[in-house]
Amino acid sequence: MSAAHLRSVPPLETASPVPDAARLARVALSCAVEPGDGTTSALVLELGAERALERSLAAAPGEAGEMLAQRLAEVDPVRQLDQAARCGIRFLVPGDPEWPSSLDQLDDAVTDDGFGGTPPGLWVRGPMPLSELATSVAVVGSRAASVYGVEMTRAVCEHLALAGVPVVSGGALGIDFEAHDATLSADGVTAAVLACGVDRVYPAQNRLLLQHLAAEFAVISEQPPGSAPTRPRFLARNRLIAAMTAGTVVVEAALRSGALNTAGWAERLNRRVMCVPGPVTSYTSKGVNNFLREGRGTVVTHGAEVLELVGAAGEHLLDPPRGEVRPRDELTPTERQVVEWVPVSEPAPVDSISRLCGLPLRTTQGALRRLRSKQLVQLTDEGWRLLPDA
Repeated sequence: MSAAHLRSVPPLETASPVPDAARLARVALSCAVEPGDGTTSALVLELGAERALERSLAAAPGEAGEMLAQRLAEVDPVRQLDQAARCGIRFLVPGDPEWPSSLDQLDDAVTDDGFGGTPPGLWVRGPMPLSELATSVAVVGSRAASVYGVEMTRAVCEHLALAGVPVVSGGALGIDFEAHDATLSADGVTAAVLACGVDRVYPAQNRLLLQHLAAEFAVISEQPPGSAPTRPRFLARNRLIAAMTAGTVVVEAALRSGALNTAGWAERLNRRVMCVPGPVTSYTSKGVNNFLREGRGTVVTHGAEVLELVGAAGEHLLDPPRGEVRPRDELTPTERQVVEWVPVSEPAPVDSISRLCGLPLRTTQGALRRLRSKQLVQLTDEGWRLLPDA
């Protein structure tokens, strides 16, 4: 493929203002560049997709970009788009109406070793416009989920779904699966971001789930169709999950966990990072608990707390948590002062209680009468005493 070829293709059928040549250039880069190539994303940001492609194709033998130039030369972007369309797959680029603009912030979050950046485009399978994910929350965690992790994931996601907040996860086993499944069970909206092509099913155990998401919602990847999952691609995928959501909830994660990698990207992008703490004896919660111990992330134990953190100011305010309401909670200050000096066993006369609590006799008598009406004290022939449940 040559750069001149991009300018000679027939117009693509698209409602986007993005020029066809720019879209095709991004298709070529998406097919040839490994995800998370910060060098290429920086070049696209500086020169635009077409000139970045031309620069990459011009690499001479022996130069650093020689292998990339060879891969680019083998790509036929028109054919790639045509084959994808036949499979119900669309290719989104910056400027498209449903492009998640929050992904553009990835260009400012490239790591010191050049990893990251905004992808050239996204391959999407499914009818749901990605614009619906603007207020979404990521829920991620361990593949080896415990019973506790499953219960917490499902409770949080069901609450988010009932509140109309979409849930994004990675389509993997364990916490990811439960996040998608619980959201669907509550008639919510959910999408999966994959580390392989959207036409592939990985893991195989989640075939029915991924097929349902592709048919009714959305399966997303920066990898072109046919791509296989690799460890670096999973790590690159995590930055997309963090970037396209308003916040990330980590339910369970070991000390070395991809879920914590997603949380790290959320931190770099100034997104909310929320952690569900787990038992200190649980291997699958060691990473989450340690993350919190380092002062990173916010503890959440309920979906309502997630909504409060990711919602607009004042949108999902929670009342301060309180323990069980007890009979003495509703007492006036005077009543509290008097009741503290009413004996439990041997009754005491009112003048004795008045002297001990330091209040006038009449004030003490009035407080005792009110306490009796509230069934906290009783009057006997010998004096006043507390009731057993007071």
